Amino acid sequence: MTLSKILSVVFFLGALGLGYFLFKGVDDVMQEEKRIAAIESRVIEKLQMLRDAQIAYNAANGEYADNWNDLKNFIQGGEIWLVQRKETTKLLEYGKEETTVTFDTLGSVYVMDSLFNERRHPNFNLETLNVVPGSGGQEFEYFTDKIERSGREIPVFEIRDPAPVNPKRRENNNEKALRVGSRTDSSTSGNWE
Repeated sequence: MTLSKILSVVFFLGALGLGYFLFKGVDDVMQEEKRIAAIESRVIEKLQMLRDAQIAYNAANGEYADNWNDLKNFIQGGEIWLVQRKETTKLLEYGKEETTVTFDTLGSVYVMDSLFNERRHPNFNLETLNVVPGSGGQEFEYFTDKIERSGREIPVFEIRDPAPVNPKRRENNNEKALRVGSRTDSSTSGNWE
C-alpha cells in the first residue's frame, strides 16, 4: 500500500468519526430541548390547575389560600356555588332604560368534581399537587398576601417554579422562572401566556 492510500483511508475514517460526533452533538441538543419542553409543559399544566384552585378558593372565601394544606383541603372537600345571573331591561316612559340584575343560587358542586375531575385531568393526584414535575420532589414556591390599591386591600398570590429546568429561565437568579399570579399586582395570569 502506498502512502496516499493509507492517508486516504485515515482521512476517510476521520471524516466518518467527525461526522458522527457532529450528528451526535446536534441530536443531543435537540433531545435536550424536547425534554425541557415536555417538562415545562407539565409544569405549566400544574400551574394552571393551581391557578384554577386559587381562583375558586378566592371566590368561596374572599382571599387566597394561605398554605398548601388549606388549598388541598379546599380541593378535597370545598364547594363551588352555582349562581345564575339574570338581567331584565325595562324601557321607562321618558326613553331611559332601567336594568335589574338578579342572582339565583342553583346549588353547589364539589371542587374535586368540577375542576379536577377524571375527564379534565385523568392523572390528577392531590398529594403531589405542590410538587414540581421533573424536579425530584421539590415543591413550588408559594406566596399569598394582601396589597393596597386605591384604598382597598386586594388579595394576591404567586406560585413559581423554584428551580427551572430550562437554563434560559435560570438566568438572573431565576428571574424568568415559570410562575402564575403576582406578588405586586392583582393578576392570575402566568408568565408563559
